[in-house]
Amino acid sequence: MRVFESGIVSILLIAVVAIIVLSVFFSFFPVMLWISALASGVRIGIITLVAMRLRRVTPSRIVNPLIKATKAGLGLNINQLESHFLAGGNVDRVINALIAAQRANIPLEFERAAAIDLAGRDVLQAVQMSVNPRVIETPIVAAVAKDGIEVKVKARVTVRANIDRLVGGAGEETIIARVGEGIVTTVGSSNSHKDVLENPDSISRTVLSKGLDAGTAFEILSIDIADVDVGKNIGAFLQTEQAEADKRIAQAKAEERRAMAVAQEQEMKARVVEMRARVVESESEVPLAMAEALRSGKLGVMDYMNLKNIEADTQMRSSLGKPNENSGNDNKSRD
Repeated sequence: MRVFESGIVSILLIAVVAIIVLSVFFSFFPVMLWISALASGVRIGIITLVAMRLRRVTPSRIVNPLIKATKAGLGLNINQLESHFLAGGNVDRVINALIAAQRANIPLEFERAAAIDLAGRDVLQAVQMSVNPRVIETPIVAAVAKDGIEVKVKARVTVRANIDRLVGGAGEETIIARVGEGIVTTVGSSNSHKDVLENPDSISRTVLSKGLDAGTAFEILSIDIADVDVGKNIGAFLQTEQAEADKRIAQAKAEERRAMAVAQEQEMKARVVEMRARVVESESEVPLAMAEALRSGKLGVMDYMNLKNIEADTQMRSSLGKPNENSGNDNKSRD
């Protein structure tokens, strides 16, 4: 029994070791992938697949696209695909794009497709867009005609990918911006907003003739005006704002003049008070001068008495010339 049990253990150990060895072997030697390649007519050596493993390249991501390319008659080799994979490209997407371009009779070489893919663009989507054009809808563009009426325009731009300009060409944002600029220019040059409403196709013709697809990765096929609406009366609004601003300026200037007048009035009052103070000061010096004249003998007593009599007569005449308030009050009491 012990011999039998030891034999079973030995068989199990051998089986485990065999499974491990086969797993390691098939991980480095993709035999099934090699057989699939040979069955598809792709001549590739098993050593080449092992070398891919050593270069940290997944063989299936190279061999399967190569099988598709061979079946499509593209005439590619494994070095081209592997170099593109090592550069960070998507080999399967490039091969699908080349096959789609071949079926659509679009001239596209592997080097250009690889360059487009490495540039960050979807080369397969670009080929599909070349066959089936795409419609880009612009946001609502507000423009003002010469009569001051705002016009809101919404356009649909039909574009087709230009494969020759995919590398370095501008994207959809540039197309939308240029179309919006063309709409604003066309509406702004119209004499009236009614002209735009009557002939909206004039916008598309004018914008399309400007060659807005220059330097972009697309070719504009048509520009169609989807919607035209009338907005606010911007001219009247601006005139109202200008009038309000002019009124505020006039009010500010009037307030400035009023403040200057008030300041000048206060200054004149201060000057009047100052002059009165000077008069009082001068009047206070008169008795001193008369006393000095009396002491020095320049003014006699009779002269002084005559002066007082003159002052008394002057006060009496002044009192007679004024209306008698007391007499008026007496008359009212008598009545």
